[in-house]
Amino acid sequence: MRGLFFNIFSKAQHKSYHPTPVLATKYEKSGLTLEQALEIKQKIKWAFEKDKIYKDNAIGLSTLSTHIDRDRYKVSQVLNEHLTHNFYSLLNYYRIREAKHMLSNNPEISVKAVMYEVGFNSKTSFYSAFKKETGLSPNDFRNLVKYAS
Repeated sequence: MRGLFFNIFSKAQHKSYHPTPVLATKYEKSGLTLEQALEIKQKIKWAFEKDKIYKDNAIGLSTLSTHIDRDRYKVSQVLNEHLTHNFYSLLNYYRIREAKHMLSNNPEISVKAVMYEVGFNSKTSFYSAFKKETGLSPNDFRNLVKYAS
C-alpha cells in the first residue's frame, strides 16, 4: 500500500507543465525586456509563495497586477512566456498545493473548510481542480495519506 501511495503521490507532485506555444506576434509590441520579465516573475512568485495571494477567493489577474504594482498585460505575458501557466492554472496550482498540505497535516479540518481556506468558492471547482492535479478526490487523497503513514 505504501508503494502505491508514493507512486500515485509522486506522479501528481512532479506533474510537469509544458509551455503552450504562444504566437510570437502576440507580444511583439509589448516592449517587455528580459530584465523586466525576470523582475515581474520574481514578484509573482513572491505574491503566491510568501503573500499567499491565492487565498483571496475573488482574485483575478487585475488583483495580482495591482498587488505587485505592474501592468496587467505585462504580468499576463510573463505568466504565459516565463512561468508557462495562464493565471488560473497557476492560481489552482498554488491552491491545490496548499490544500494537499492541509489535508495531510490537519485531519481535524473538514475538506469543505480546506476548500474555503485555500480560496475556492465552489465545491465543484475545488474537486475538479484537485482531481486534475492529483488524480484523486480530496477525501481519497486524505485517506491515502492517512493509511500510508
